Amino acid sequence: MRAHQIMTKDVITVTPHTSIEKAAKIMLQTHISGLPVVDDAGKLVGIVSESDFLRRSEIGTGRKRPAWLEFFTGPGHAASEFVQEHGRKVEDIMTPDPLIVEEDTRLEELVHLMEKNGIKRLPVMSGDTLKGIVTRSNLLQAVASMAHEIPDPTADDDHIRDRIIRTIHKTDWRPIGFDVNVRNGIVHLHGIITTDQARQATIVAAENTAGVKKVHDHLCFVDTWSGFYVESPEDMKAAS
Repeated sequence: MRAHQIMTKDVITVTPHTSIEKAAKIMLQTHISGLPVVDDAGKLVGIVSESDFLRRSEIGTGRKRPAWLEFFTGPGHAASEFVQEHGRKVEDIMTPDPLIVEEDTRLEELVHLMEKNGIKRLPVMSGDTLKGIVTRSNLLQAVASMAHEIPDPTADDDHIRDRIIRTIHKTDWRPIGFDVNVRNGIVHLHGIITTDQARQATIVAAENTAGVKKVHDHLCFVDTWSGFYVESPEDMKAAS
């Protein structure tokens, strides 16, 4: 999937001269956490988000630093902070020149950019024209929509078993003596694991196999040092 397939197209924007009060009200009324900022020519010049409203004089959250620290940060930095805390227009608090993506940017790249730069939204551009915006909510919606994919016609029990086994055998954390039983899409996992992470990964691999309706965990844990043996939580609960 690509950016244009999941982006929000009807983007609400503000200008650099929009008052901070108005921008805040727009965000509250529309239940969004960030707004692209465009100039009079419609060119994207910044982003204003919830985090830009955290340090404000109106609510008494401005930064208070000892004089010795201000000496090291310098007057320029202090002046910038004053504007951020007391400015009245969006241009005073926005993040200028935001990171942007193109319409055909793949989802993997979108996620990489968000994680690497610690951001929650990416404007989607076509040349100098703002076409939409991708947020973490859009990615969440994309994940949710995958549950409605067309079923795999070859996802019978034998195919399910073969696919799970092939997937697990390619990994470095595969359970010892791993085996799978499948009946009517219900999967039973068997084998020996040496870490809880391997249990979780094996279950996830099974759950992500087309046609699987439910996964039962019969993976036994063995401590490699002591030989201590523990049945799966599911089997222990069933036996109690």
